[in-house]
Amino acid sequence: MSPAEGFHQCLRHLDQRRQLAFMAALCERLMPNYALYAEHTGAGDIAALRNILDLVWEHLLVKDAKIDFERQTDKLAELEPPADDDSFGARRALEAVVALSAVLDALRGDAPDAVMEVSLASRSGVRAFIELTEGEDDDARLAALVRDHPLMADEHDFQDAVLEAVEGELDREALKRLRRLGRNGGVSNLGLSLD
Repeated sequence: MSPAEGFHQCLRHLDQRRQLAFMAALCERLMPNYALYAEHTGAGDIAALRNILDLVWEHLLVKDAKIDFERQTDKLAELEPPADDDSFGARRALEAVVALSAVLDALRGDAPDAVMEVSLASRSGVRAFIELTEGEDDDARLAALVRDHPLMADEHDFQDAVLEAVEGELDREALKRLRRLGRNGGVSNLGLSLD
């Protein structure tokens, strides 16, 4: 079994609460990509997106939190970048929305593969960024470049760290630490920040 297969198997075997915590941490790290897009284009609403993710954390932290995730799903759909915007920034902003949408689907109980979707969305954003910035035409060289790139190594390390964190005790303090880990000092999976 390859390390990637082992990682995916571990994700699939987590209970739902741990999967939700894993996905929420990855969504935190995707937030700056959306924020940068919203700031540069005037499209989107980072405060509204942040609010939906905050409700996911509240669900994890507060045992009997009453949150209407159907309503949050409707709100989230309005936060997608315009369909006719095919820019790099729009696609990365859309990844943040799609990842959070997968979390909401999981909370509503109809997304058995949500945790895999969020993990892969984050990795594919890194891959796209490397392809854009490094501009390699040869497929074999590009695959090697992506595999060995520091940003991809950082992405693998980050997801490994989040997985390790959610496999442990998930009490209130652990969830707060996990959220801080996800926020990653305001730096996204692409190494970008609002600063």
